Amino acid sequence: MITLISGTNRPESNSRAIVELYASLLKERGIVYQILDLADLPSDFTVTALYDNIGKNEQFNKLSSMIATSDKFVFVVPEYNSSFPGVLKAFIDGLSYPNIFKDKKGALVGISSGMQGSGLSLSHLTDILNYLGMHTMAMKLKLAHIEKNFDGYRLTNKLYNELLVQHVDQFLKF
Repeated sequence: MITLISGTNRPESNSRAIVELYASLLKERGIVYQILDLADLPSDFTVTALYDNIGKNEQFNKLSSMIATSDKFVFVVPEYNSSFPGVLKAFIDGLSYPNIFKDKKGALVGISSGMQGSGLSLSHLTDILNYLGMHTMAMKLKLAHIEKNFDGYRLTNKLYNELLVQHVDQFLKF
């Protein structure tokens, strides 16, 4: 099972829209997937689902079980302050440790308003996922100036479209 992760809890985010675009390419290829949107996290999960409260928050448990039952992941990650959103790190911190990502495969897609395309955030996330034993695909798609190249439903930049298709195809072979 492939899990597509929208890496922010911001409602109706560009990350979620890019996840939907990625999902449409998987669907065209007949690939089964599920979507994990961090906007579905309980607002108090850092208090009610972590540390001494592990396993006690049913809404968090439902999302974390999506991780446990998957073997491949695509993280769509916006750039927040030259890194990835803290909510994604907090979600990862709340997952079963140490083996939830061990020997599983992941791919990363970064989006940003700036010209870096979320490169630093993808680097930070790659370090964490590698530490947890995940194998990350070398091609990391960086979608810079997202507001200029995405209309909310489709990528308007021809190169970005080509790179997204290439990313999907590489991930399916990975």
